[in-house]
Amino acid sequence: MLTTLNTSYTDTRAADLAWALGREPLPALATLDLELDDARLQLRLLGASHQVLLDEERGTCSETVACIAGSSTPLPLGVAKRVGDWEYEFAARVEVLSPGVFAGRAQELLALVSDHPHGLAGVFPGSPHAFTAMLAQRCEGQVHWRTWHAYPQDGQLVATRTRVGARRSAPARAA
Repeated sequence: MLTTLNTSYTDTRAADLAWALGREPLPALATLDLELDDARLQLRLLGASHQVLLDEERGTCSETVACIAGSSTPLPLGVAKRVGDWEYEFAARVEVLSPGVFAGRAQELLALVSDHPHGLAGVFPGSPHAFTAMLAQRCEGQVHWRTWHAYPQDGQLVATRTRVGARRSAPARAA
């Protein structure tokens, strides 16, 4: 699903992004509710980037990547944590692209996400390449999502990937 977000940038640079786990739902400009087997997932586009809410029999999980006032947790390159009965893994990278490469990559990503049944993309007014996009799937009992945050004025594209799944038990040792 592709939508135009009726707001201006709240986070204007990749360096303004912060990461948070467990936040309450924030006001969203666009949402996509998904049922992925027994998992309910809500992809949320914020004026300040994205939030994902996961609700499953084992519990709930909330991930926020946005410009968060008062946040002291900058966007990490990677996180691996236990959240209740789940393992949570997050990774982020910032790509710096030339204007031509950036425009092509933006078009590819927007086409991929907007045509996908589990995709949500929002374009900010003023530039067709200023967007936040999200794509989710369920694979082998785990929920995965990827996001892209585009900053055309700096040629920066922030890509994140997250995996949430049941804790894996340690393999039994042979006696």
